[in-house]
This record gives sequence, C-alpha cells and structure tokens, in this order.
Amino acid sequence: MTSEVKMVPSVSVSYAGNGSSAKANEFGMRPMQERAYEKRGEQYLLIKSPPASGKSRALMFIALDKLQNQGLKQAIIVVPEKSIGASFNDEPLTKYGFWADWTVQPKWNLCNAPGEDGGKVNSVGAFLQSEDKVLVCTHATFRFAVERFGVEAFDERLIAVDEFHHVSANPDNKLGSHLGEFMARDRAHIVAMTGSYFRGDAAAVLAPQDEAKFQTVTYTYYEQLNGYEHLKKLDIGYFFYSGPYSDDILKVLDPREKTILHIPNVNSRESTKDKIREVEHIIEELGDWQGIDPATGFQLVKTPEGRVLRIADLVDDDPAKRDRVSAALKDPAQKNNRDHVDIIIALGMAKEGFDWIWCEHALTVGYRSSLTEIVQIIGRATRDAPGKTRARFTNLIAEPDASEQAVTEAVNDTLKAIAASLLMEQVLAPRFEFKPKSTSSGPTPGFDYGEGGYDPKKCNVGFNEETGKFQIEIKGLKEPKSEEAGRICQQDLNEVIAAFVQDKTTVERGLFDPELVPEELTQVRMGKIIKDRYPDLAEEDQEAVRQHAVAALNLTQKAKEVASGGGEGEKGLNTAFIQGVRQFAMDVRELDIDLIDRINPFGEAYAILAKTMSEESLKQVQAIITAKNVKLTPEEARDLAKRALKFKQERGRLPLITSADAWEKRMAEGVAFLARMKAEAAAAHG
Repeated sequence: MTSEVKMVPSVSVSYAGNGSSAKANEFGMRPMQERAYEKRGEQYLLIKSPPASGKSRALMFIALDKLQNQGLKQAIIVVPEKSIGASFNDEPLTKYGFWADWTVQPKWNLCNAPGEDGGKVNSVGAFLQSEDKVLVCTHATFRFAVERFGVEAFDERLIAVDEFHHVSANPDNKLGSHLGEFMARDRAHIVAMTGSYFRGDAAAVLAPQDEAKFQTVTYTYYEQLNGYEHLKKLDIGYFFYSGPYSDDILKVLDPREKTILHIPNVNSRESTKDKIREVEHIIEELGDWQGIDPATGFQLVKTPEGRVLRIADLVDDDPAKRDRVSAALKDPAQKNNRDHVDIIIALGMAKEGFDWIWCEHALTVGYRSSLTEIVQIIGRATRDAPGKTRARFTNLIAEPDASEQAVTEAVNDTLKAIAASLLMEQVLAPRFEFKPKSTSSGPTPGFDYGEGGYDPKKCNVGFNEETGKFQIEIKGLKEPKSEEAGRICQQDLNEVIAAFVQDKTTVERGLFDPELVPEELTQVRMGKIIKDRYPDLAEEDQEAVRQHAVAALNLTQKAKEVASGGGEGEKGLNTAFIQGVRQFAMDVRELDIDLIDRINPFGEAYAILAKTMSEESLKQVQAIITAKNVKLTPEEARDLAKRALKFKQERGRLPLITSADAWEKRMAEGVAFLARMKAEAAAAHG
C-alpha cells in the first residue's frame, strides 16, 4: 500500500544570524553564561535555556565560584544518562580568560565507570569522605546515594541537576522528593538546568512552595537562535501519513540533508513491531547497500544519483555493533568533519545531550509522549555550524482512519500533535512584553514601528533591538502588582502555555466543539491552570498572569502566518510581526483584552487540520470527542441503541453523531456511550 503524506500545522521563523549568542566576554562566557554567572551567589538557581546554549559550561563557571569563593566543600553534577556525563569533561577555561580550569578526576566521573548504578553508590560515599571537589553521576546513582546516606551527608555541597525536567512534584518521583528534602533542610546549594521547564505528563516540575525559592535565569529559544552566526531559519512541520510510514519515507527525508531520524517506539501504534526490518526498509528506500565501514560500523548506501551515504544505525540491539557506531559518533577528532556521517537512525538514543552540530533535519516518526522530548529532539538540529543556514524538525503522525479500531488512540495522538505545534510556535516566537494602553500613550523611544511609523489609531507595537522584545499595548490589560507576578509574565509564560496546551480537555474542546464559547478556554481553563501553578499569588496577580498568557498565545498564532513570510534577517522579521499584529487588530482599531478572550486560540490549528484530513477522518475525530462528552445513564443509552438499530434497518446505515438532525444525533450518542462502556469494562478486566 502506498502511503500519502499530508501537512498539518507548521511554523517557520527567520533569525538575524548576527553571532551575538556565540560572542564571549573577557572571561570566555557567552551571553547566556554571563547572565547565569551574575546569579552565582544564589543558593537555589534555576537556569532555563535551550539546547546548545552552553548550560554545561555555565555550570562550570558557577560551581568553581561556589567552591572557591562561597565556602562549599564539593560539587556533585547529576545527569539523566551516562552519555551526557561527557558534557562535564575537563575544560581549560583559563585559556579563554577565566581564573580557573574545570577538572574532574577520571575516577569521579561515574558516567564513565563500569558497573551498575547500585555499585557506584559506594563511590559516591568515598567521594563525600574525600578532599576532592567534583563528582559526575547519573540521576539513578544519586537517588540511591541519597537513600543510603541521607540528605544530611550532602550538607555544604552544590547539587547540580542537569535536564531538570526529569524531576516531578509527583510524590512517586524519587528525585523530586529528595530535592524537596534538601530544600527543607536548607543546607545544600542547588543549581537546576533544563532546556524545557515543563513535562509531557503536564505534572509540575516542583511544588509551588519549592519553586518560589529559586532565582531564575531565562534565556529563550528566540534569543539563542537570533544570536547565531550561521543558522537563520528554523522550520517545524507536522505531517499525517496513511499506510506504512517506511514505504514513502523519502517524501519527507531528503538524503542531501544531514538528518537524525527517530523511528517509532516498538509499543506505539506507528511501529510495525519489527524495528530492525524498519531500518532495513528505510535503507533500501535510500539506495543500494554497499557494506559496512570497518572503522566506524556505519552502513554505506549508494543513492540513485551515485552518492554514497554514511548511515549510523543506533537501533540494532547487538551491543558490539551499537557501541562501535556510538563511539564513532562521539569521536572528538571528527566533531568538525561535516562528511563524517550523513544520516543517524535512532530509537531511544540521540536525543537530549547528543551533540552533532551538522544536523539539519530532525525527523521523528510517531508522536512522542512528552512535549519536552520534542523540544529536546528539535535541539539536535538547532546547533550553529558553518554553512548551515536552515534547519527543520518534522514529525510524521499516523492519520486517524474512520475504519480503524484504534481510532481513539489516533485521535489522542492528533490532539497531542496539535498541542505540540501550538507550544513550539510560542517557544520559538520573539518574547512579547505587554503593557496597558492609555489615551496618553505615545511612541516609545528606540522602538522600530515598521512601515508607516507609529500610528496612535492602531495597536502600539514596537520592537526593541537591545532586548529582542516586542512591546505591545493592550487596552484593559492588568499589570502584575507583585515582583513574583512580574517575573512570571517576563519569564514563565512558555510554561503556563505549555500546561494549557497539554490539558486534554482544553484541546478537545478548542478543536472539536462547535458550540464552544472561547472564554471557557481563555478564562476558565487558563484561570484554573494558573491558580494551580501559582496558588500563593494574589487573585489580581493571577488574573494579570492569565491575561498576559492568553495574549501571548493568541498573538503568536495570529501573527505566525505573516511572520513566516518575512524577509531574511532581523529587519524583515520585525516588520512581519508588527504587520501581523496590526492585521489582527485592524477591524477594531484597538487591541483589547476582551477581544483576545473572545478568540479561540485553537481556531487556526483547526482550519489547517480541516484542509489536511479527509472529511470522513475529521468527522470521525469529532465524533470520538463528542462521544466522550455525552451524559447518559446506561438505561437511556440502551433505549437509544435499540432505536438506532431500527433506524439502521430503515435507512441502511447507523445514525451519525455529527448529524444536523437532533434526534439522529441523540441516537448516535447512545450507541457511542454503550461502546465506550464496553471498552472501559474490557480494559478493567485486563
């Protein structure tokens, strides 16, 4: 069967490429690292910064200062998996202007040591008794060590947690529980680092009372990419396919691009359940197999055009083969060799912490259960490299099929994909700075107002080139009163929006409920999310945060299409966003919070979805969502099902849940209700 690939919501953003994020100060610190180092005296520090922005080295600077100048005894670096431990290898920082070098004795980098995590706990104990300064271990080793030695054994020490989104406020998350114990004792310093401060399961990373103790350093995706020297454009696209994905993989995989391809998990609906055969099939699609490179273990494949591709297979379970390929990818001598490898095929590897600067295309098949994982995968393609002006992320998702028994699961995948696309559009957009509009408002000095200059009759929009922010005036907007609410509006809106678009009820209602009143989403659902995340904020500050979050989400959606058509470079992007916002406000002459609240933030996503899916599939999606909202008793449902059977005998078909006829729709709801009851009963019995 030949598959068909259809595009769904996507975003394309242009960046200046002026090299500012790669420029170092007199200490060898890039802008993000300098920003973090300014907060080095804080006991609890949270660094939120995208992949490739230099978080590992930022920690080195901070840890050295805490050991030398702040009286801490030792620094313990905790990473989620062994491969990421290499990010904290020795660095000659004095070579670039800093006052000390970063060194880790080989025996104390437990990520490189043989044996299981449980056995390495003894090494942690020996380190705590030693005079040595730095230890690197995995999250698992650290958890076991805390359980054995107790939190008091880590007093007067720095605990630095990399990829902090692995932590959860859920009581079942042991690492999160341990960190809560450390903060309750208040004798250790904690530096937390992450590229995405939200979790795919929508659980909070930290309890609100613990999160409030952290000082936060935020460096956005927009700041990072806008300051690159080479990379100027990032495209993110979602595609539906029908049939086996491997049949037409070349419709989205361009062999001329350096690509990391993540095939679906073997337990997912997209998988054929034979991962080895899937890799073989992809290789066959690319060309004729020429053998294996004896030095690296890479597969050699000759394309129809005569080019020989070097493909790294990280899916093969044979430890000898996979370890040889993995070692070849990490070879420091090949780091700057663009021709070392062309395509990497992986399943669970090559995600967070994996560094291949030449990657131009991160291609992922099947929806990933975590939006954090998507951010991490995108980060594989957003490294800056000479000659690399454009990068893209593509997610292939199986299209819901009206005839498929697993349609409910397919619908859930679709909703997650839409949510992820909405979130990434917000993460990748320039940071907005909102302020109330008054009758005395005038042009802001130093701002670029685009073509035509400042127009008081329209929304006051300006771009500050120094801060990289758009300042937008909105009539009726509440200003945050407290310092914490102001910080949230400045730094945490992405996390608030992440929680909103991961809320299943929000997405279902927003996409498929034609009777939805948008305020139910923007006011009620968003309001509840903010109250749950920030319970200690005053009610008026919670409302201010809600208004800023809704404004950011809606403006990003409305301005996206215009912005993606902007010219190369900063000036074209600035003008495009300004014109996009003005277009949004044009009909009412002024942008106000009431208008923003009346707009469904999922409207554009639904419009694109409707164009890419067949009418039958889209109706099936809507039917599944509608059926979940049906309120009936089992007796009522059985009576309706009997009437539906009679309807079928008379009409030759079952009633449609999407029918305009209210009685036909009600009979269909009865059938759907019974079907759901049976499915739930079957699931309960295993």
